[in-house]
Amino acid sequence: MKNICILGSTGSIGTQALDVISQHPDHYEVYALTANTQVELLAQQARRFNPAAVVIADESRYDVLRQLLSDQPDIKVYAGRQALCDIVTAGPIDMVLTAMVGFSGLEPTIHAIRARKKICLANKETLVVAGELICQLAQENHVPILPVDSEHSAIFQCLVGEGDNEIEKILLTCSGGPFRKMTMEELAKVTAADALRHPTWNMGAKITIDSATLMNKGFEVMEAKWLFGVPAEKIQVLIHPQSIVHSAVEFIDGSVKAQLGVPDMRLPIQYAFSFPERQPLSGPRLDLFQSHSLEFFEPDMEKFRCLQLAYEAIRQGGNAPCILNAANEVVNEAFRQNRCTFPEMADIIATTLQHTPFDATPTLETYLETDAEARRIAEKMIK
Repeated sequence: MKNICILGSTGSIGTQALDVISQHPDHYEVYALTANTQVELLAQQARRFNPAAVVIADESRYDVLRQLLSDQPDIKVYAGRQALCDIVTAGPIDMVLTAMVGFSGLEPTIHAIRARKKICLANKETLVVAGELICQLAQENHVPILPVDSEHSAIFQCLVGEGDNEIEKILLTCSGGPFRKMTMEELAKVTAADALRHPTWNMGAKITIDSATLMNKGFEVMEAKWLFGVPAEKIQVLIHPQSIVHSAVEFIDGSVKAQLGVPDMRLPIQYAFSFPERQPLSGPRLDLFQSHSLEFFEPDMEKFRCLQLAYEAIRQGGNAPCILNAANEVVNEAFRQNRCTFPEMADIIATTLQHTPFDATPTLETYLETDAEARRIAEKMIK
C-alpha cells in the first residue's frame, strides 16, 4: 500500500488521479489533499477518501474548509503556502503527485524532494523555471522523478529497456490546439472562449490557453530536456491533430519507437504511480481500425510565436525560462479576462524577456525574485 499526497487535487490531473486511486484501493491510499481555492470540492474529496490532512493554499478560505469538515475530527485542516511545503514532508507519504498549476508548485516540490519522496511530476513549470536545480536536488537525494504529462510519459515508456542507447531525436507531439488552421488576421480576433474549446484534451483553463498558443509545447521541450538529458535542438515538435501518437523517440540507428493510445490522462498518471508495473485501467481502448489517418505537420513559428520564444529562452538559459514562465502566467490570465489579445500575449512575453534582469547562475532566491519582477513588468504592459 502506497501513501500518496496530491498537490492540486481539485484540478483536472488531481481529480483523474483520484479516479485511478479509487480503481486500486488495495494499492494506493490518499494521505493528503491540497487545493488552491476550491474548498467545497476539496471537502467532498476529503469525505470520500478520508486523508490524514487537507491543505487550502488560500488562507482566507481556511475557516470555511474547517467548518465543512467539522464532523471529520480525524482529518487535520491546514492553510497557506508554508503548509503546502510542510505537508509533503510527512513521514508516511511515499509519493507526491505535483498537480498544482504554475510557479506555485516549485517550492512544495523542492521540499518533497528534500524529504526523499518519489515525485510524480505533472507541474511542468517546476522544471521550466528551475530544471537544473530540481535535477541536482533529485540526484543528491536519490529521488526518482516520474513524468505525468502524456508526452513525457510516452517518451519515458519508449525509453524503458533502452539502457544507455543514444537518442538521435525526441519527437514531441501536440494537437495544435483550436487555431492551427487560422490566419494571422483571424488570430487577432479570437477570444478565450474560442481557445477553451480544445479539440481533443480535457484540461484546466490555464493549460488549455497555453496549448492554444503552443507555449505549453515550449514548456514541454524544456521539461523533456531536463527529464531525459537531451539538448533542445534534438527535440522536434510535431503537430498531430489526432492525438493518438503521444510522442516518439528516434534512436541513432534510425529506429523510431512511439507510444499510442486514446487521449486519457489517467493512463500516464497510473503509469507514474505503478512503474515499473502496469495495472489494469478501465476506459476506452485505441481501435486502430477506426483511426483512418495519422497526420503530422511542422508548427508555424510565426503564427505561434510563443513556441519560438520558449526555444530562445532555452538557448539563453539561466533565469530566462523563469522570466518566460512568469510573463506567460500573467498574459494567460489577462487573455482569459479579455484584457489582452491573442497576438499581444507573445509581444508582452518578448518585451518582458528583454527588460527583466538576466542571471546566468540563478539560485532559488533568484528564481523567486525573477518571478516577482517579471510579473511586475508584464502587468505594466496590460490594459
